[in-house]
Amino acid sequence: MFIKDVINLLAAPQWFITLSVVVFFLTLPIQRLWTGRNAIVLFLGMFAFLFLSMRDPNFNLIVTKPDNVPIVGMLFLVAFFLWFSLWQAKRNDEIVARGGDLKAEIESNKKVFVWPDLLYIEFICLIALTFVLVAWSILIRAPLEEPANPTDSPNPSKAPWYFLGLQEMLVYFDPWLAGVVFPSFIIIGLMALPFLDKNPKGNGYYTFRERPFAIIVFNFGFVILWVLLILLGTFLRGPNWNFFGPYEYWDVHKLEPLVNVNLSEIVWVEWLNSGLPSNWFLREVWGIVIVLGYFMALPPLLVKKMRFFRSLLEQMGTLRFYFMIFLFLVMVALPVKMYLRWLINLKYIVAIPEIFFNI
Repeated sequence: MFIKDVINLLAAPQWFITLSVVVFFLTLPIQRLWTGRNAIVLFLGMFAFLFLSMRDPNFNLIVTKPDNVPIVGMLFLVAFFLWFSLWQAKRNDEIVARGGDLKAEIESNKKVFVWPDLLYIEFICLIALTFVLVAWSILIRAPLEEPANPTDSPNPSKAPWYFLGLQEMLVYFDPWLAGVVFPSFIIIGLMALPFLDKNPKGNGYYTFRERPFAIIVFNFGFVILWVLLILLGTFLRGPNWNFFGPYEYWDVHKLEPLVNVNLSEIVWVEWLNSGLPSNWFLREVWGIVIVLGYFMALPPLLVKKMRFFRSLLEQMGTLRFYFMIFLFLVMVALPVKMYLRWLINLKYIVAIPEIFFNI
């Protein structure tokens, strides 16, 4: 019970995300240790944790839900392909370090005969996937529910798993930001990356030492800010959209009273002991200054104080660099706003309901 209580405590979002970020950055310098054969121990640990946790009735009920079974498999696949990509990066780094011709070796490894090499592999994969799908359809019931009833909404009401990340973002941002602006920036950023990054190293092959910033930022955005949000929404969000530990019973009567406040209320009411000004600009001037400073003053400060960003500016040029750093700050804004909500119940930094503009 003590171990379960500790895990339930660490599953609280502020601890869960914090520990995930710490582990993410601590494992990068020692990736040579866990991208080799030692990875077997990590995967065996994951399977052992799942197997032992299945003995808990609450954990078993959540994980074996037909909607959640594919997400459990997805987590193992994400872990495997993350390991495989960094293993390949380590291998290529070793080839470059000893002066080998990496591009020539990659090209030679890519050349295989369609028959029998490629077709044999595809045929074996076809048989394996057919077997998995047939077994899946027999052992797990399809998650079909009754026809939609407007008078009886499920609690919790969740989006499909691939939208759970966006649904979690809606807790911290207005719909126009979480549902429109952020996804648009993700698409635009992915489209713009080949034009922003002029570094010729890494073209046609995968290496970590030559592209550490790109690989770290991409994996941070994908693993921490997307996969973990899906995990939060799937396994830790229960009735009334409250957080529950993995071994905690989903009590529909559990209510957590949250006194969410805006930054303007904190400044004017709590700090200055006065009422909120009637003029919306004067009321929200503190938040407006913070947001403008975040996007306009922080990039030059990073260039001035950090040599890494100065070198990026020299490599990319002014226009490319500031567009890249803007996308980077938009990505970082998500965990910043999440922590502000978890720690001080901050709802909006800028709240202007008069014009439907909230940040």
